[in-house]
Amino acid sequence: MKAKWGVSSSDAFYHFSTSGMSVATATGITHPLDVLKVRLQMQLVGQRGPLTGMGKLSMQVVKSEGLRALYLGLTPALMRSVLYGGLRLGLYEPSKCVCELAFESRNVLMKIASGAFSGAVATALTNPMEVLKVRLQMRRTNTHGSIQVLQKIASDEGIAALWKGVGPAMTRAAALTASQLATYDESKQMLMKWTSVQEGFFLHLIASTIAGTVSTIMTAPVDMVKTRLMLQQQSQRVGSYKNGFHCAYQVLQTEGPRGLYKGALAMFARLGPQTTITFIVCEQLRGLAGLKAL
Repeated sequence: MKAKWGVSSSDAFYHFSTSGMSVATATGITHPLDVLKVRLQMQLVGQRGPLTGMGKLSMQVVKSEGLRALYLGLTPALMRSVLYGGLRLGLYEPSKCVCELAFESRNVLMKIASGAFSGAVATALTNPMEVLKVRLQMRRTNTHGSIQVLQKIASDEGIAALWKGVGPAMTRAAALTASQLATYDESKQMLMKWTSVQEGFFLHLIASTIAGTVSTIMTAPVDMVKTRLMLQQQSQRVGSYKNGFHCAYQVLQTEGPRGLYKGALAMFARLGPQTTITFIVCEQLRGLAGLKAL
């Protein structure tokens, strides 16, 4: 039976707002781990050598910059998560319905394509907030507000600088959303089919944990490349990166394969719980709004 995508304006509002609110909730809780991930990814740029672990780095940051440093960039992160999360999760269902109507199929490839499309579109529209967030996260002193930093980036480097790293960011978002949503969707279906677990909190918990693990493995190298491109001024010792592929090549050449997974543990520590919180909160909010489960 073919899917039909016909909703009222109130349903559309609830659909996108529940997505945005759930991602914002998860972002607020896991933001300190995102700050550590960015700091870890910017270690020993263009060099090989022993890396500082997440635990040691967190203590160094708190000792030298204070606990507040773990929340640098939180404002743009929350602003972006509402828009990005609302679009990334919100576009998945309609995209899936379009694929179903066009190809008369509901297989996993359609879910992957729908997730990739919604993630890429959401990132293309919200990339300036991501650039602002990572710039603030690398600041040792927070003397300027978000708007001032945004204006400074635009005036010193041009408006195009707000879309630095948009290629890898779109690739990462496409891979993240495709792996996250498709894995969550398929995991739920398989768990309900092959086990006694039914729609509810425990199903959402198990499926979201699986989705978080898969999405971290898939996106860690792309996320590292995205961060390096957005923080090129921090990487001048090895020259400017021309694009995502050049950045990845330079990292492999100068830092080795391990360089592509700098910050991967922090990313997993953040993305795992973030995925779980996002889906659980989203499912609960959708239930309260009278919408069907994802």
